[in-house]
Amino acid sequence: MPTSRSGHDLSPLSEARIAELAAAFTPEERHVILHQGTERPFCGLLLDNKKPGNYVCRLCGLPLFSSQSKFHSGTGWPSFFQPYDPEHVRELTDDSHGMRRVEIRCARCDAHLGHVFDDGPPPTGLRYCLNSVSMEFVEGEPGKLPPK
Repeated sequence: MPTSRSGHDLSPLSEARIAELAAAFTPEERHVILHQGTERPFCGLLLDNKKPGNYVCRLCGLPLFSSQSKFHSGTGWPSFFQPYDPEHVRELTDDSHGMRRVEIRCARCDAHLGHVFDDGPPPTGLRYCLNSVSMEFVEGEPGKLPPK
């Protein structure tokens, strides 16, 4: 079983398990999470969330980002300057829409999360731009979730 440095199981999920977890998704959630869609800017429920806690994958629950790395980017999507654990986010080159971007996906279930750009704040200079529907918020101590 592959495990991240933070102790979380990174074993890939089977197609059957992904289908089971996505069974109750809305059409928008399916479009964004399973088919690399993008929600409209300024409409996501997590955009203005300022509570302490952690953002986990909507599909499999893997911790993705901590509230400590969230910042207001003005772009209309929740933005973070670093992941909860770098091993939890996978990067892929995305050449769609006539431009080159870096798509980010959950390392365990391959759910589409958003994109990462190099125009973020210190200390990383990165802006992880996320779809709210791709995440769930778990209120509590930032950066502290028990491994699952």
